Amino acid sequence: MWMLWTVLLVLLPAGQDQHQVMNDRGAIAMGFDQEKTAHHFLLFTDGGAIDIAVKDPHDAKDRDAIRAHLPHIAMMFGNGDFDVPMLVHDTKDVPGVKLLSERKGAIVYRYNETTAGGRVDIMTADPQALTALHAFLRYQIREHRTGDPDIVTPRR
Repeated sequence: MWMLWTVLLVLLPAGQDQHQVMNDRGAIAMGFDQEKTAHHFLLFTDGGAIDIAVKDPHDAKDRDAIRAHLPHIAMMFGNGDFDVPMLVHDTKDVPGVKLLSERKGAIVYRYNETTAGGRVDIMTADPQALTALHAFLRYQIREHRTGDPDIVTPRR
């Protein structure tokens, strides 16, 4: 992981807008163009979801990259490994990550392919893990500027 951090520091130009820099780190870490895709972070009473889709339905390259990335994320998160979000956001202080890692056995991460990309459904019955997950997802909503609702709803 340290090697990837070093590569990012060398590749990203200084003086850019912080949101653009985050998107540039995201493109490197996730393998797809952040501007050509839409991230959504949803909060549910039993967990949440991370949904990423291409904006152009004909963009097979980024769609396939999303489909390669999200199963890997589901596996990493299930193992308590949150290095990718810490890398993308350039911080070791992503809300909820410490507890999500500690309580990994109480959380299920399930990847599902969608028409335009993929989705990771996250489920837990553990109240502490649920609170940490919602903090994590709210942080993602703010950082990625998705405009997703900050409210918890029943899973549809």
